[in-house]
Formats: sequence, structure tokens, C-alpha cells
Amino acid sequence: MNDSPDHATRWTLVRRAQGRGEVARAALSELCSIYYEPVLQFTRRWCGDAERAKDLAHGFFEDLLGRENLGAADPAKGRFRSYLLAAVKHFLSRQREHAAAAKRGGGVERVPLDEAPEPGVLPDWEREFDRAWALALIGRALESLAGEMRDAGKGAQFEVLRPWLDGGPAGDAAAAGEALGLSSTALKVAIHRVRQRFRQRIRDEIAATTTDPADAEAEFRHLVDVWVGGRG
Repeated sequence: MNDSPDHATRWTLVRRAQGRGEVARAALSELCSIYYEPVLQFTRRWCGDAERAKDLAHGFFEDLLGRENLGAADPAKGRFRSYLLAAVKHFLSRQREHAAAAKRGGGVERVPLDEAPEPGVLPDWEREFDRAWALALIGRALESLAGEMRDAGKGAQFEVLRPWLDGGPAGDAAAAGEALGLSSTALKVAIHRVRQRFRQRIRDEIAATTTDPADAEAEFRHLVDVWVGGRG
């Protein structure tokens, strides 16, 4: 796995986040900012309380990344998404067990984290987690592309073409062409190119969470399916 500054994978960030010091705090902050929303949505579904879910999500990252040895955090095992989902399930199960022990089982709602869906069908909770994960990666890809185009002096072009990227209704082609001084044909070319760059940025974000190119491609197809399905 390439650990160069230009390709700091999520596994690299996990290792950096262990221990103390500025490097560890910076890595922890980045991990939390990237994956806070998927974890928060999962914990909210588990406990049914928005405020408690925030505390649990924060506690999860503190618990996970405060250990000297993350144990199951093994890059050789593949996708970081799968690792993080399993880790949050384990954390919440322990929270439930602790609450049950404190109250001797009284008044504690036992919510199963592992359902038994039909073969090949994701439980609703996992699909929600995956969709939030996809949205987080897409958001980072958009930010990355926006920065790239601003650096190239094309920030205004990005803003005009953004409606063709973020999954919402397509923009007004006539207005976009007029704003950019492009003909209809030239606008289509510009939209095609920015979509290609955006797609590559998404793939780059996904590649940072896997260790195998084949795994990254499967992850890309899965997350696109989850994202598109969630918009239906």
C-alpha cells in the first residue's frame, strides 16, 4: 500500500491516529470528519434518539482510535467501509451490554444489529450506512474537483456545471452556455469532461479505502447502486 502524502489511505490515517501528538490528532480529526455522518446515521437508527446518537458516534471514534492496537483494523482484510461498519456494530453491542448489566436487564430495549435478510439483500440499516458513506465520498470528490478547477482558474466554470454533477436536476443548458460563452456543442463537451474528472475523483476516494484494485472497482459499483437506489 502506498503511504505517500499524495495517497494517504484511510488505513494510513488509522495508524496515524493512534497514540498522541499533533499528527495523531490531525489524523483523528480527518477520519471523524469523513465518516462521522455514516456512523451517526447508524447510531441514530440503533438508539432512536438524535442527541444520544451524537454522543455515541463521538464515543465510538474516541474508543476506536484511542486504542494503541486497533486489532481488527488490518488493511489486508480489504475495504475500510466493511471494517468500520463491523466496528460500530461491535461498539454499540458493548454499549447495550453495559447498560443491561447496569440495570440488570430492566428497561433496556434490545435492538438486533444483525438481521437475517434474503441472500444478497442488505439489511436496511446497512444500506443506510452505505448510502451515507457514498454521499460522504461524493461530497469529498466534489470538493476535490472544485479545488482542482479553482487552481486551474476554472472555478466559475465548475459552479456553472455543478448541477450536472451533484445528482439533482440538470441545469439550464442555454443559460450555462451563455454564462460560459460556449456553443451547445462545446457545452456538451465541457459537461462530459467535468463528469469524467468527477468520476475519477470518486474512484480516487474509493481507492483510498481499499487495498486491491479489483476490490475498488466492486466498491465503486456497489456504492453507485446504493446511491442511485436511495434517490429512487
